[in-house]
Amino acid sequence: MSQQPERIWTAALLIIGDEILSGRTQDANLAYLAKWLGVQGIRLKEVRVVADEMDAIGDAVKALSAGFDYLFTTGGIGPTHDDITVDAIAAALGVPVIVHPDAQAILAGYYGDKLTDARLRMARTPEGATLIENPRTKAPGIRVGNIFIMAGVPIITQGMLAALDGKLQGGAPVLSRTVAAWTQESTAAATLAAVEKAHEGAQIGSYPFWREGKTGANFVIRATDTAVLASVAEALMAGLREIGVEPVDGEL
Repeated sequence: MSQQPERIWTAALLIIGDEILSGRTQDANLAYLAKWLGVQGIRLKEVRVVADEMDAIGDAVKALSAGFDYLFTTGGIGPTHDDITVDAIAAALGVPVIVHPDAQAILAGYYGDKLTDARLRMARTPEGATLIENPRTKAPGIRVGNIFIMAGVPIITQGMLAALDGKLQGGAPVLSRTVAAWTQESTAAATLAAVEKAHEGAQIGSYPFWREGKTGANFVIRATDTAVLASVAEALMAGLREIGVEPVDGEL
């Protein structure tokens, strides 16, 4: 009997904010989340950016939460009137917004008599949600179903992700190894394709660069098995040598 292929767990990221779309702010959460998910054995499969608009957020949340195992959102959960992510997600799920008692207690303990109505907005969650610890500013992230609602500020998001380390169901972590060479991508393209085709369960990404007046490329191998990773690296280096390109085991 043939062995069933391993379950691949998937995720999407929804980046929320007019400031991202205007170019005023550059998103820094995407790369960090993608790497973090890889360690958890989860593949980031889709990313969308939407404006601070109820319908836009709600439509994206419904589509992405239905299409993937996990949905992460960043942005729009602060203390100001235009932080509408919680409201939009609650509306999309058909549940009311409540002041979460545990979130209120956390904020009261942190701010004391400086807990204003504006800061108390950060205790609002869709009904039925649980909290994600925020070690930086204490205002918690939110989990409701398969949706993880997080801050837009990168260092706060990173702290929330750290609180989720090892707590999500996923597959084997994605491992990577780099083989590099001073060569044009086009020169190595056929070799890359042949090596990847011969090694099921591995992917090779090609990332060119230009330095010191020369053209080079880093070839990043990704797999969940260390033996496959080593086999692909050896095959790739041998293949490059066959076409007259001397590889380096590591990044240039």
